Amino acid sequence: MKIKQLSLFIENKPGQLLIPCKILADTGINIITLSLADTQQFGILRLIVKPWQKAKTILEKAGCVVKVNDVVAIEVQDRSGGLAEIIKTIDDAKLNIEYMYAFTCGGDGKAVLVFRFEDIDLATSNLQSRGVNMIASVELYQRAEKFKNT
Repeated sequence: MKIKQLSLFIENKPGQLLIPCKILADTGINIITLSLADTQQFGILRLIVKPWQKAKTILEKAGCVVKVNDVVAIEVQDRSGGLAEIIKTIDDAKLNIEYMYAFTCGGDGKAVLVFRFEDIDLATSNLQSRGVNMIASVELYQRAEKFKNT
């Protein structure tokens, strides 16, 4: 249930975010979701894209520094308390979250949370045993495509 995420290191100055976004746009690669975190000198742009291998190659050829990480996408109810419930499950399992970000995929009452765990294999097995609905990359891409076409 792991999903490949691209992490790009970009300078924290005007115009730098446009570079990878334009490269992907020009090559027809769709960004499913993203997160941007910054420090004073650089930012980390985290992307889930399809196809990730092609995106990685194209971005690296353009001079971007790209790292591939495994993340987990978890489906939750898009309502008050949905996030708290999944965080409680993660806390009960004593799993360490390195970071997370979220997005919705339309009006189906569900949201998707993307997690990077300290130990992703332990997290996936533990969460599966607790009945948490983790989404495979194929399903995530299908949902994004369905949402795009609505």
